Amino acid sequence: MGSQANRLRKKWQDYSGKNAAVAEVNFYNVFSFAFEGTNYRIRRSPDEFNNIYVDVKLDKKVLSEIYNPEIPITKHGVFPDYAIDNTKTNKSIYVEVKRQDGWIEGGKRSDGRGNAHKRSCKFFTPGLLKMLRQRGNLGKNILPFCTVFQGDITRDPCRVREITLWYDSYSNHFFFWRDTNDPSKLLDHFENFILPLID
Repeated sequence: MGSQANRLRKKWQDYSGKNAAVAEVNFYNVFSFAFEGTNYRIRRSPDEFNNIYVDVKLDKKVLSEIYNPEIPITKHGVFPDYAIDNTKTNKSIYVEVKRQDGWIEGGKRSDGRGNAHKRSCKFFTPGLLKMLRQRGNLGKNILPFCTVFQGDITRDPCRVREITLWYDSYSNHFFFWRDTNDPSKLLDHFENFILPLID
C-alpha cells in the first residue's frame, strides 16, 4: 500500500482530535476528508449506470409477451451509493452503504427482518459484475464493489452469518461498521483491502 493511503487514518485521527465533539460521522464525510490531497476521490450516487437497462435487447418473442408502453423508456438503471476513484490509475470501485435493524440483546428475532442487505446483492449478478468491472477498469477477477453495513444488523447473529456466507471468499468486500463514532477501523479496512484494488 502506498504512503498516500497510509495517511488516511492519521489524517482522520488528527481531525477528530481537534474536533472532539464529533459524534456519528457518515461514510461520505469520512472519505471526502481523508482523501483530500490524495489521488483518490469519492462520488455520491455515481450515474454511469443510470441507463444500463434501456438498451437491453429482447427477442421478438419476449417482446410479444410483455407490456410495451407507447412512450419509450428512456431512464432505467442502477445507482450504487458511492464510487471511489483513483484519478491517477483511472480505476474505480463501487460502494453500497446499508443501514438496517437487527436482532440484538433485548430484542426479538423478527427485528432482523429488513432486506437492505439482500438488495445489495444485486451487484453479484453476472451482468452487473461485468458492467461494473468494465466501467471501473478492473480485471475480471476483481469483485468491483464492496458493502459497508451499519446499525444493529452488524451484531445480528443471523444476518452476520448470512452476509459472511454470501460473500464467501470475498470477505474483504464487506465491512461491519459497528461504531460509527469511530471510523478508524473502517479506514484501516479500506486502506488494506479496497484501495489496493484501484492502485
